[in-house]
Amino acid sequence: MTAVTDKGPGRSRGRNRRPEAAAAPGTGSAPETPGTGWDDGLIARRASAAAEDGAPEAVPEALAEDDVRPQVEAYATDSPLVPRLDALRELVGLSRARLDRSALAEAGRVLDEAAARQRLSSRHTVVAIAGASGSGKSALFNALAGAQISETGLRRPTTAAPIACSWTDGAAGLLDRLAVPGRLRRRPGTGGTAADEALQGLVLVDLPDHDSAARGHRDQVDRVLALVDAVIWVVDPEKYADAALHERYLRPLAGHAEVTFVVLNQIDRLPGDAADQVLDDLRRLLDEDGMALGEHGEPGATVLPLSALTGEGVGELRELLGRFVQDRTAATRRLSADVDAAAARLRPVYVAEGRPGLGERAREEFADRLAEAVGAAAAGQAAEREWRRNAGRACGTPWLRLWRWYESTRQPGSLDRTALAAPPEEHLTARQRVEQAVRTVADDAADGLPGPWAQAVREAAVHGAEGLPEALDELSGRAGATENRGAEPAAGEPGPADGGASGARTKPPRPAWWPAAVLAQVAMTLLQIFGGLWLAGQIIGVLEPGLLTPALVMLAGIIGGPLVEWSCAAAARGPARRYGQEAERRLREAAAACGRARVLDPVAAELVRYREVRERYVAVTEFSTTGR
Repeated sequence: MTAVTDKGPGRSRGRNRRPEAAAAPGTGSAPETPGTGWDDGLIARRASAAAEDGAPEAVPEALAEDDVRPQVEAYATDSPLVPRLDALRELVGLSRARLDRSALAEAGRVLDEAAARQRLSSRHTVVAIAGASGSGKSALFNALAGAQISETGLRRPTTAAPIACSWTDGAAGLLDRLAVPGRLRRRPGTGGTAADEALQGLVLVDLPDHDSAARGHRDQVDRVLALVDAVIWVVDPEKYADAALHERYLRPLAGHAEVTFVVLNQIDRLPGDAADQVLDDLRRLLDEDGMALGEHGEPGATVLPLSALTGEGVGELRELLGRFVQDRTAATRRLSADVDAAAARLRPVYVAEGRPGLGERAREEFADRLAEAVGAAAAGQAAEREWRRNAGRACGTPWLRLWRWYESTRQPGSLDRTALAAPPEEHLTARQRVEQAVRTVADDAADGLPGPWAQAVREAAVHGAEGLPEALDELSGRAGATENRGAEPAAGEPGPADGGASGARTKPPRPAWWPAAVLAQVAMTLLQIFGGLWLAGQIIGVLEPGLLTPALVMLAGIIGGPLVEWSCAAAARGPARRYGQEAERRLREAAAACGRARVLDPVAAELVRYREVRERYVAVTEFSTTGR
């Protein structure tokens, strides 16, 4: 059998050669002998027949068009594989900034191999024959090809490089992709049976031993197995349970069961029902490997016994291969299994436990921690005290106010003290509270996320929290002026949360009853003064004596003044409390807005990105990652 030198799909590989002609240079083939030569290409064969019949050598235009028609066919656009590959491509693109290159390497390889395979002929099915040394895979290769193509013998290893046998033209691109040299490309023997007709489109590749002592042989096996459409694993009664075969190949490729054949060779060596026992044990091992078996019409691996030496079972394998090849779906099923394997490897970095995200409770707790750090409650209490203090100033007796003024002159700063700078210890504590709040909300948001995405969420929170303590300090520092305005800024007017400048400190708003209380306090004071002067006039003899009336007037002023002050203090408790609560609410909302803009929004953006890639992952896997 001479070698075939393919020059690419869709082109004739040489003209008609006479039997005595030598092989083309560089093909590595020996000169053809009479009766054994053959011509690759429809035009060459028909031109040869026409020349022998004495017909003109001109090739009909219709035949030329048949010969030069494209050998590459695109896969159907309605295939489920196409949207899965698109989703995987989008998934890889969205994940490059979040995942290590090594995590996406397998998915990238699958996309590259899928693109390469889809550019090549879909009319061909590439099937590799793999096995251990001495399993008889080369003998099976020759039996299927109907010719002595691959060398067999007792010397090990016998097969040193992949040898290909193509049943039809147009497989050059596929063999180039497998790096099978032209000198190792063969044609099958001419059988002319129905089984041979069904094998049209088959490209059979005999691989070196997967357990070869030569490392280069094992590397070739691994390389070609990643590129072929299907695999025929040949095992023998001695090595069918070899750990190297199951752990290195069958178990990792369990998801490729639909494109896998496992044949038990050399059954002619087993006496009686030993072949059935070995075959049952082989099925048990495959089941333990997780490989589905195609029994009772279910999809899965095909397992059957045969003897390449005697030919028993080879015909059945030919028929199965014929149906498999004519189905023209092996490449699609292989690529789909590759996508499944890549998705399974990516599952730990995309599938979350539970339903991660920022709930309303986590947001409220974050706002509460920021309010505590900024001192919103203390600011509200201070605002309430200031409101009540102003009420006391406006409605208190002049003598009490004079006494308070005297006390303030003796102890400067004892009253109406301005806000003092927080000591370093308190400032440090506030900063620690902010950092703790950021860590807590980041942990809540990242809870249940896969490692890379949880890390991305934490990094977004930490990065956004840079400068947050300083912003809250500034907000707290200018909150007093805003609190004392008594109302929110008008629409369109900048406030403290958006960087608006705070004006000078102003007093809290006064209620409408304050002027009446002031007038009542003035009246009580005048009564005291009038009664005192009346009594003084009687004592010095300017006025007629009569102590009861001026004493009662003076007593009414003395009692009425504190009574008015007490009534005003009681009436001011409600408004003061509401004013303090409003001041606390404004400061709390301002702190929450600051934290939301700096921390929560970046964290939410990362969660949205994760949900996007998770949706892409679901499209790749074709099932919900949450199990719902």
